Amino acid sequence: MDRAQIEALLNEVREGRTEVAQALDRLKIMPFEEMGFAKVDHHRALRTGMPEVIFAAGKTAAQVAAIFARMAQAGGNVLATRASREMYETVVKAEARAEFHETAHAITLTQAPMTPGKGTIGVVCAGTSDLPVAEEAVVTARLMGNTVELIADVGVAGIHRLLAQKTSLQSARVLIVCAGMEGALPTVVGGLVNAPVIAVPTSVGYGASFGGVAALLGMLNTCSPNVSVVNIDNGFGAACIASLINHL
Repeated sequence: MDRAQIEALLNEVREGRTEVAQALDRLKIMPFEEMGFAKVDHHRALRTGMPEVIFAAGKTAAQVAAIFARMAQAGGNVLATRASREMYETVVKAEARAEFHETAHAITLTQAPMTPGKGTIGVVCAGTSDLPVAEEAVVTARLMGNTVELIADVGVAGIHRLLAQKTSLQSARVLIVCAGMEGALPTVVGGLVNAPVIAVPTSVGYGASFGGVAALLGMLNTCSPNVSVVNIDNGFGAACIASLINHL
């Protein structure tokens, strides 16, 4: 439940379209709902501008479905990250409107309007193997009300592919750049644009990439001053930051 939903509910009570008792029923789950195995934070969107998100990894399909259904009943948009198709098949039995995003490993429900971002968020990935992380960022940013453009497979090994996207890169208000291997792509993008660049190291690479640690260290040592870095494979976190920037 976010600020707009609460304002709408209070106006309904004032205008006599909703009874006080009904309003109390809708508000009683605030600020959080105790489910025994989880405490669902329905109040987070009001505090931070972003709703609570379900991190599905480590949860059972039944737990994900139960949390998803409760969040859907609260009236907001719902996102579960790191979700499997098995989890989705359980979720959709509880909430038929849920959608599964195969590449992003995400389950979403869009039912509430979001304040639109001021510009476009560009999501850039070095190779096709980085797409799951990039798509997680795309799904998250769109659910938060942003216009998103995905620019895929433009790694530095074929830098002409990246330079061909110069117009799109320079028109974005904020960019998310996902790359594994040596993690050079965010630095190159940062040198082409005057926007914030959020670098996402991915766990893609051969042995000495150490599951994304090499890319992480390379990005932390970037010489482009407009680049900041999130954790390995954290497309979700990058999208949250990008959305906050795009709504400022």
